[in-house]
Amino acid sequence: MHIAFPYRLDGRGRTADADLDTHVRHLIEQVLFTAPGERVNRPTFGTGLGQLVFAPNSSELATATQFLVQGALQQWLGDLIQVEAVETHSEEASLQVTVRYVVRRTQQRQTAQFSREL
Repeated sequence: MHIAFPYRLDGRGRTADADLDTHVRHLIEQVLFTAPGERVNRPTFGTGLGQLVFAPNSSELATATQFLVQGALQQWLGDLIQVEAVETHSEEASLQVTVRYVVRRTQQRQTAQFSREL
């Protein structure tokens, strides 16, 4: 088992755990919504998606964002997942990201949606 994210205690007062699929989903969420420079010992960790909400929408920006996210996921989680597709959508102060991936250990295809109000 893996430690749940965000860190919390379970009903027994112990560290909460998560199964592999949930753990991988939590790792993806951390990569997506961590800004580069936010982690002290890993200054390049993250994607900076939070700034997407404030950028003007265009097809070029959407394409660049998809490549940015795919690259970050491959760099930081490439040993755990194979990214098949990334879709982003921003509207006013919210951001929605859909990631389709394969968990390498189980070869299971997964689709995860993440949203963030900024």
